[in-house]
Amino acid sequence: MKKISLMLIAAFFISTAFKSGNPAYLLFNKEGKEVKYNKIIKSLLDADIVLFGEQHNNPISHWLQLEITEDLYGLKKDSLILAAEMFETDNQLILDEYTDSLISTSSFEAQARLWPNYKTDYKPLVELARKNGLKFIASNVPRQYASLVNSNGFEGLEELSDEGKKLIPPLPIPYDPELECYKSMMQMEGMGSHVTPNFPKAQAIKDATMAYSILKFWSPGKTVIHYNGSYHSDNFGSINWYLKHWNPDLKIVTITTVAQENVSELSEENSGKADFTICVKDNMTTTR
Repeated sequence: MKKISLMLIAAFFISTAFKSGNPAYLLFNKEGKEVKYNKIIKSLLDADIVLFGEQHNNPISHWLQLEITEDLYGLKKDSLILAAEMFETDNQLILDEYTDSLISTSSFEAQARLWPNYKTDYKPLVELARKNGLKFIASNVPRQYASLVNSNGFEGLEELSDEGKKLIPPLPIPYDPELECYKSMMQMEGMGSHVTPNFPKAQAIKDATMAYSILKFWSPGKTVIHYNGSYHSDNFGSINWYLKHWNPDLKIVTITTVAQENVSELSEENSGKADFTICVKDNMTTTR
């Protein structure tokens, strides 16, 4: 028995030593310097909005979303609001009914339009909100409206019913085609003739709706943590631009997730994309 215990202890220390020399991820600040987890939490405490940019299938990104949200809840309690790209504005009612424990888990999961990796990656966040009575915002534009913009531009939204228009920001939608996040979409490789001036506008209606949804529920003294694909918040554009357009005084903190072969330092390409960067090994297993 003693021999087995010693073997387990030895295995533990060998494993720990290996992991410390070959970390799965490291955290960096905007200047590309390594930063401790607690420093990030401290920076988020006074934020009005936290834009957490993820790689949708990256388990480290999702694990840290949960860790950071739990720690923020421990410090801010009911002044914390959760929000996510993964839920569309026309699903707000059913999301509210579920987090208010008015409907069962099976009913919610059968009726809501959930992403394929919901149970592994987003359900823990929804359950955290449900358990603690926190608001969870369904922030994204209904996908059929993004398709409408891709086909007909923002003008297509004018044809929506009054009920439909309640699910998007007030028209007309502000838009700057010179923003790098949209300008670069016109030059995407492999898209060929599929790239039209409406293509980045379909992205912009998502960004605008997410920003508008956040502001709809935010108030001074609250912190909204919003989970979105990193492209929607990288380089302080996209959602960030719309939030600042409607409320220039907001304190916004951004987090992004990148993948590299070597995580010991950020590449030049990945530096400065956000206030904080989660740099993950590029051979990390995926969740879908």
